[in-house]
Amino acid sequence: MLLRPPRLPRLSPRRLRSDSPMASTLALLRPSAPSPATNLRAPFRSRVSTRVSVGSAVAAGADTLFADYKPTTAFLFPGQGAQAVGMGKEALNVRAAAELFDKANDILGYDLLNLCIDGPKEKLNSTVISQPAIYVTSLAAVEVLRAREEGQSVINSVDVTCGLSLGEYTALAFAGAFSFEDGLKLVKLRGEAMQDASDAANSAMVSVIGLDSEKVQQLCDAANEDVDEKERVQIANFLCPGNYAVSGGVKGIEAVEAKAKSFKARMTVRLAVAGAFHTSFMQPAVSRLESALAATEIRSPRIPVISNVDAQPHSDPETIKKILAQQVTSPVHWETTVTTLLGRGLEKSYELGPGKVIAGIIKRINKGASIENIGA
Repeated sequence: MLLRPPRLPRLSPRRLRSDSPMASTLALLRPSAPSPATNLRAPFRSRVSTRVSVGSAVAAGADTLFADYKPTTAFLFPGQGAQAVGMGKEALNVRAAAELFDKANDILGYDLLNLCIDGPKEKLNSTVISQPAIYVTSLAAVEVLRAREEGQSVINSVDVTCGLSLGEYTALAFAGAFSFEDGLKLVKLRGEAMQDASDAANSAMVSVIGLDSEKVQQLCDAANEDVDEKERVQIANFLCPGNYAVSGGVKGIEAVEAKAKSFKARMTVRLAVAGAFHTSFMQPAVSRLESALAATEIRSPRIPVISNVDAQPHSDPETIKKILAQQVTSPVHWETTVTTLLGRGLEKSYELGPGKVIAGIIKRINKGASIENIGA
């Protein structure tokens, strides 16, 4: 059990209890040098539900508000697989960050910070826990940054944001499309719905390392020739050159693993996830998400948020709702997102949240790209 430093006087109605990752081949991409966390100063109160959650009031019915965006500084938020026991420790030193976990406890009904810091690993890795945990820890990282000298200036400079799968919800919260609380409720339901969809089918995911996307598609086609339609596979995550995640029925995944060497893949690694995310296997989760999104107030984001579904920013709230519902059954186009941002002039990126998976992916796409990690 980690010995924690004394808590600052709390402002929320509940105390953070003192008793209070999913394995992924993305870990292969983590850079070795962590960013130092220095010059922390605790702000009086959390500003995630005010500064982060106040969206633009500009009408965006045509969904073209950000069509000509020119990015310079980006906030990037991680997805499921980035979680690790011990994350969230820095939130104890920044009151605004700690308060987010306190608010999360009320919504989730359990001590999230305790699970993040102390585990157990198996529980933290579950879909229903890891998704809320990463969402809250990533927004807590925003508060950790804000508490640093010049941190607010960095936050003010951000003119585009996006997140990997689950991280898209975090990005939308940061951009003010919905409040911290509403975003957490959506993420909680998303994790539960995806877990239920996974339990209903025998499916899996595998990362294919060392091939380009065209070769991985050919590998999927070859595997699909050997299995029934219900076992078929597809590319689910277009991450970066040489790393693409494939989802589908277990027999289809096994066929991919068996044939990978003949396609000159360096290796395959089965992902420790609940099921075939970002494929039609997640279709049972869509209707639940649609209902929850329909009941959620979503505003036009104050800055562009790049969608996983089509690698484009959207400003119309109704379009954003449709995109988020589609996201769980659609491939994640992260490689296109990053190359587009860099091509449009992106100069500096910050990865906010647990791990350094995104930093590794960015460097695989462009070794010269500038990115810094801000943990919590």
